[in-house]
Amino acid sequence: MSEETTKAVQAPVPAGRRMSIGDRLDRLPVTPVHHRLTGVIGVGLMFDMYENNLSGVLSKVLQADFALNGTTLKLVLASAFLGQFLGAVVLGRFADRFGRRRAFLLNLALYSGASLAGAFSPSVGWLVATRFVAGIGIGAEQSLTDSYLADVLPSRHRGRLIALTYTIGFCGVPAVGLLAVWLVPLSPFGVAGWRWLFLLGALGSAVVWGLRRGLFESPRWLAAVGRAEEAEVITARLEASAGPSYVTTDPAPAVVGPETRSPEGGMLRAVFSASYRRRTVMTWIFCLLSTVGYYGFGTLAPQVLAAKGFDVVQGLGYTAVAFFGYPVGSLLAAPLLDRIERKTLVSASACTMAATGLGFAFAASPGWVVTFGFGYTLVSNVFSAASHVLLSEQYPTAIRAGASGLAYSLSKLTAAALPFLLLPLLDSGGAGLLFTVIAGAMVLLSLDVAVLGDRTTGRPVDRIPVR
Repeated sequence: MSEETTKAVQAPVPAGRRMSIGDRLDRLPVTPVHHRLTGVIGVGLMFDMYENNLSGVLSKVLQADFALNGTTLKLVLASAFLGQFLGAVVLGRFADRFGRRRAFLLNLALYSGASLAGAFSPSVGWLVATRFVAGIGIGAEQSLTDSYLADVLPSRHRGRLIALTYTIGFCGVPAVGLLAVWLVPLSPFGVAGWRWLFLLGALGSAVVWGLRRGLFESPRWLAAVGRAEEAEVITARLEASAGPSYVTTDPAPAVVGPETRSPEGGMLRAVFSASYRRRTVMTWIFCLLSTVGYYGFGTLAPQVLAAKGFDVVQGLGYTAVAFFGYPVGSLLAAPLLDRIERKTLVSASACTMAATGLGFAFAASPGWVVTFGFGYTLVSNVFSAASHVLLSEQYPTAIRAGASGLAYSLSKLTAAALPFLLLPLLDSGGAGLLFTVIAGAMVLLSLDVAVLGDRTTGRPVDRIPVR
């Protein structure tokens, strides 16, 4: 067994225990162990959010430093998302085969190394290559997070705790905006400010890599791949953390947990089987469209503000203030997610994003730009928090990371295409046309979730009925 497993509580298992690993995890109260792991994962998510907004925030600066034309600018903006497409697919499958914990360590190691190399980019080609590799590393971060937390968190508290994890993560969005405002006008030690942003991403993610070494493996995943002894030991550790008064036996008849059964025929056959086909269609449509509204703003906001006549420093400042809506929105979502049905919250927030995006597009004064920008990012993260919880609940444990990673890869592919699709709209029709298209995509997404989505709130993740 791995080192983190052998450190678990070694208390004997009561002979009367009959529940499956998943049932035992779901009935736990929230313990300090749950809070620690959500904190560690949330800090790692900060670098995913940091990365997703880095190129967009720096787009005008990189355009000047490297004399980028329209095509090369689009390539720089798209390169990290192309890497994320590959990373989401490959590392998602890796997590289902070799474990969530190993995938968490591998993805941050790739990201940290590539970001460090990117800080010393001598040319556009080097910058694009390192952004691509960094994208591979960070590409599976969200699907790994969703899969791991869905595996280990109690079903009654899953929505709130995942939202709080993302609240920590989304602090990376205003962080990159504020760091850009501070560092871009400067050249500390003779090094251009944008290079320091890459360097800080590399160093910070290396620290988080060290923290993540202490994560325990998902007991649901261990049970699903036949490593029942390790699953038992870690589950006993979690039960012990609930305190001496926690009752660990159950008088009900023995239950064979669904986490012990892997779908036949592999992941691809399973996601298109009769049981999961409708969920897969809903999830894939969602991932293709959500990126247009969510990353469209973060990637193109500085370009939109430049088109409105604001200079680079002004634009970075207004963007940084607007980006504070990301963690605030995620924090506001936390108390709602276990009380309001997830699909309802996703649909309603998507429509609100459409409205606030149009307000941002037609705002002329700095006050209205910041107000609508902040409102857009705030609602975006109510939307995002609800979406991550909903998407983590679509597939069984044995294929959750791979199936989720495959769906998330589509969002990365769309994000890579966004500069090529949306920048021409901004150039030809201005911010009004750009955000009209974004609003249309969000309305279609709302209908997709409302019609095809299942009700999942408060239900055990492996026992959500399929239609």
